[in-house]
Amino acid sequence: MKRIGSLILIFFILFWLAGSAPAAPAGKQPDLSGGLSVSADAAILMDARTGQVLYAKNPFKKRPPASTTKVLTALLAIEAGRPDEAVTVSRQAAYTEGSSMYLSVGQTVTMSDLLYGALLNSGNDACAAMAEHIAGSTENFAVLMNMKALALGAVNSRFANPHGLPDKDHYSCAYDLALIARRALANPTFAEIVSTKDKTIDIPGRDWDKKLRNTNRLLWRYLWAEGVKTGTTNAAGPCLISSASKDNRQLVAVVLNSGNRWGDSVKMFEYGFNRFEYQQVAVAGTEFGKYRVYKGSSEEMPVVYSADLGILVPVGDPGALEKRVSIQGCPEAPVRKGMVIGSVSYLVNHCYVGKTDLVSALDIKREGIWKKTINWLSRQLYNIFRHISA
Repeated sequence: MKRIGSLILIFFILFWLAGSAPAAPAGKQPDLSGGLSVSADAAILMDARTGQVLYAKNPFKKRPPASTTKVLTALLAIEAGRPDEAVTVSRQAAYTEGSSMYLSVGQTVTMSDLLYGALLNSGNDACAAMAEHIAGSTENFAVLMNMKALALGAVNSRFANPHGLPDKDHYSCAYDLALIARRALANPTFAEIVSTKDKTIDIPGRDWDKKLRNTNRLLWRYLWAEGVKTGTTNAAGPCLISSASKDNRQLVAVVLNSGNRWGDSVKMFEYGFNRFEYQQVAVAGTEFGKYRVYKGSSEEMPVVYSADLGILVPVGDPGALEKRVSIQGCPEAPVRKGMVIGSVSYLVNHCYVGKTDLVSALDIKREGIWKKTINWLSRQLYNIFRHISA
């Protein structure tokens, strides 16, 4: 209980800090509709590798997330538990309302089977059982959910339970859910589960196996689909977080309160795969240019990219990519190799998509006494000849 109390205190501090952040980035937002129209009330298409947003419609609008909540629940359970860990189902968990994998009071089920039950069958009972096992109660688990969401940058979300049943204090937005899904898909265990169409599990104490079928019809309807999670309540409407991979690229789509969640998602994926192409704009160690050094043993310093950076740019529209260079002025020696000299920011259609630092490629020592003398003599001779020529 002492540990949980500390977690709650940390959560409230983080939540207070997050509450001071704007619901959406300040200023006029760039148009990311791209001429695409979807029926969903809120939607987003994000590149899983870079986090770049390719399409957005009301991405920061707060909405009930329904069972898409279970993406965060599963991620926490995977990180906090072991697949073979035994979980005993409580009465409260077994009688959780809504969609279910039909657990019984007192049953012992592995964490792995509960994850499949939560992500394929959308079992609210499985989510409650995992939450109680990890944090002692669903309320304590919600604290961990909010802390994790904040750590992932999902500042426009608040979670009150592990399954997504309606609650006035339970909400998220398309952008936050895409961030959470992107992080979850980087976990091999999560990625494997959500791409599974059917699963049979053996629950101890029963004479028959439990057959689970994924509620995500996109796995059957779209060749490139590989997850992630459906969600539906009266308040939320039909929702879907989905992912698809094609040509060595992975995209994440989110639709909330959609009139056609399958069609909307496919339309967004086709838009992303067909209208954008990957471009490597920076390679670590590649020279960007040479810059002057003040009082250095060398007057010029080679500057290189500090890291690789790839972005997605519209096909056939080279003018959409914009590069902005920021240099911190002429550095004074000594300069260490790897010292940050400036940065390059990249924008696509006036929307920021990434940045890489520019660093010194060499150690530049401070000029010695001999070089100082030579430089001084050079300046004096220059002044003398200039005076004579005048």
